[in-house]
Parts: sequence; structure tokens; C-alpha cells
Amino acid sequence: MINIDDLKFDEKGLIPAVVQDYYTKKVLTVAYMNRESLQISVKEGKTCFFSRSRQKLWRKGETSGNVQHIVSIIADCDLDALTVEVVKEGPACHLGTDSCFENAVWVNPEYKPFSLPALYDLIKGRKDSPKEGSYTTYLFEKGLDKILKKVGEECTEVIIGAKNSKEEAVFEIADLTYHVLVLMVQQGITLQDVLDELAARHVVDVKVKQEKMK
Repeated sequence: MINIDDLKFDEKGLIPAVVQDYYTKKVLTVAYMNRESLQISVKEGKTCFFSRSRQKLWRKGETSGNVQHIVSIIADCDLDALTVEVVKEGPACHLGTDSCFENAVWVNPEYKPFSLPALYDLIKGRKDSPKEGSYTTYLFEKGLDKILKKVGEECTEVIIGAKNSKEEAVFEIADLTYHVLVLMVQQGITLQDVLDELAARHVVDVKVKQEKMK
């Protein structure tokens, strides 16, 4: 473990902190900490930064309520920059967006990045802005009963596929995942809602294991 005294703050007593979502690994913001704000962050387990424009400490979420619970603080090899993994409550950006980094400057067309959050957003876009000929839009137009029917059908296909081969199981699980995401969007359930539930169950599971070991 690195001691705070080992860190290299700049001539103004600051060190850059790249804040990253613990679950999605998405970069949320880049802020600065001084020695005091870093100590407060460690002590309280929530991000506290130093505002260069206002020249004062500010606890993330002190006015908006969008606090960030710290999972880890890691220094780079030169000890002059930090990454801070957090579990956030609400948007990270003051503009109300999930991250401060939402404006693409350039994207290499040779790469086709994929993620569940990106797929979720695409599905949500089909609900908010229907597209003619889109299967996803068709499901939303048909409504909850149709979506539930498809989820049920895909669950059965997963069972059958798993009995046949790994490859078939993977194919059917992908179909099921897509239709579950459609259901989530229909019901207003976010990926974070599910992650929070899984995290809560993990804590319970750990406590149960600890009790059994006594």
C-alpha cells in the first residue's frame, strides 16, 4: 500500500484523479485532489476533490446528491496520478449525463466495440425513437405481453441448446440476453438496478458463509 506522503503532488499541491465506474469501467470524470481532499476521500469512503476554479474543497454530490462511493484508489507508476474506482449514485456529470465523456471526437471504423450498456442504450433508443422495420421497435409496439412471451420462449431455447452443445447454448443465451434487455427497458429497469441487486446478494452471501464458518 502506498502512503499518501509518497505521492507526487504538483507545484500547486494537486494530483489528477481519473474517476472510473467500478462496474462498467467507464471513465466518469477527471478531477483534482490535494492532500486534504484525498485524506477526506479515504476517511469518508466518498470522493472529495479540490476545485481549481473555486479554490476550495468539494464533496461530489454535496448539493446534487449524486455521491460516489469509493472502491479503490490506485496510483500510477510515477505516483503522480490516480485512478479512483467508484460505485456512483446518479449521474457523474453536472450536465446530468452518466459520464463527463460523452462527446466523441473520433472513432476508428476498424473497431466495433461492444458492451451491454451500449446494447441497452441502443434498445432504449428504439423505444424512445421508434424505427420502421426494426424488430426491437416491433416488440415495444406489441407491448409487455409479447415481450414476456419472447422471454419465455428464449428461456426454453436456452435449456434445449444447453442439452445439445456449448455453441448452441451460447447462441440461445445471447438471444435470451437481448430479449431480457428489451424487457428491462420496457419496465424502466436499468443495468445498474440489476448490478446493485447482485451486489447486495453478494454481501448477503458473504455474511452467510461467515456464519457457517463460526
